[in-house]
Amino acid sequence: PSLVLRVVQGFGTTTTALASSSPRSRTTGRRRGVIMADTAAQWDLELFSPAKVNLFLRVLGRREDGFHDLASLFQAIDFGDTLKISTLPPSAEADVFECDTPGVPLDSRNLVVRAIELYRSKRPDAPFVRARLEKSVPMEAGLGGGSSNAATALWAMNALNKNAASDAELIEWSADLGSDITFFLGDTGTAYCTGRGEIIEPLPALPAGELFVVKPATGLSTPLVFKTLAASKYETLSEREPQELLGAFCSDFGPAPSDYVNDLEPPAFECNPVLADIKSALAEQPFSAGAMMSGSGTSLFVVIDPKHATDLGVEAFPSAFERFCRETLDIDVKVWRVNFLAREGSTSSSFSSGWYPHPE
Repeated sequence: PSLVLRVVQGFGTTTTALASSSPRSRTTGRRRGVIMADTAAQWDLELFSPAKVNLFLRVLGRREDGFHDLASLFQAIDFGDTLKISTLPPSAEADVFECDTPGVPLDSRNLVVRAIELYRSKRPDAPFVRARLEKSVPMEAGLGGGSSNAATALWAMNALNKNAASDAELIEWSADLGSDITFFLGDTGTAYCTGRGEIIEPLPALPAGELFVVKPATGLSTPLVFKTLAASKYETLSEREPQELLGAFCSDFGPAPSDYVNDLEPPAFECNPVLADIKSALAEQPFSAGAMMSGSGTSLFVVIDPKHATDLGVEAFPSAFERFCRETLDIDVKVWRVNFLAREGSTSSSFSSGWYPHPE
């Protein structure tokens, strides 16, 4: 059956025949990863869809299938989108997908749509649903927003279908949608990822970390960054061993600034030189414990040294840095202060019991 697709702008009430048949309201739960809808919202589930940063990213070589072997430490953060979803009545013959952001695809180009379709192809008895995506994570940012949306949709479909699929099945299926999606279905919100990024080794949640994420107004396509890397004949790749970097991040002492290694920075900086200027400015901040581009960009981040977390300069940094980039580098940026985020129930033997918590 085909999807019913429509753009819904803003956050007001929408009206269509299918939307008006939302299920009866449920009792509102406390604000955790899964929220039972209130009377006004009329949603069965409201899920936080977190972004991620790569704390290091090594490119190990090109594969025969055209992809690249990677080794990276992924970390979820408490900056993200929201996915609201409800089952439709048994008489429904199609899903309904909405998004509050103009320009976001509403067809199979959108990973939420593809995740819903994929789940139903594996579990044909799954109910038809109405889903609404409320976006905060920018596109072409290297923050995994679309991948997280897909993972959240898979988890939501399974929850609405009485957890008919196992954890292992969701992870296996997610690899069909993209490389980073598997990570968000992992146990803790922290993982060492290899292969194309779909092979995950869940790790114990890292100690609390706080950082500023900076997103320039310009974007970069991942294929272009890898094409530029290939054109350099891979001469810019780091010589640091992934296991050495992983050991630094997992040690009691934590990483040094030099441990924030991203092999996609040189090609991304060649494509968009102002990114190098932004990184240099971030690394020079007195509170910086390390600065790096996330994924294939264009977002960058600077880790806040806990000893300086309450400094006045840290509190004033977002607006001051946005002004600096606009006036000195001639580029508009957005700055968010975020924290590392762990899966709910991440200390248990099974992670089915909880999704990512909503930020306080």
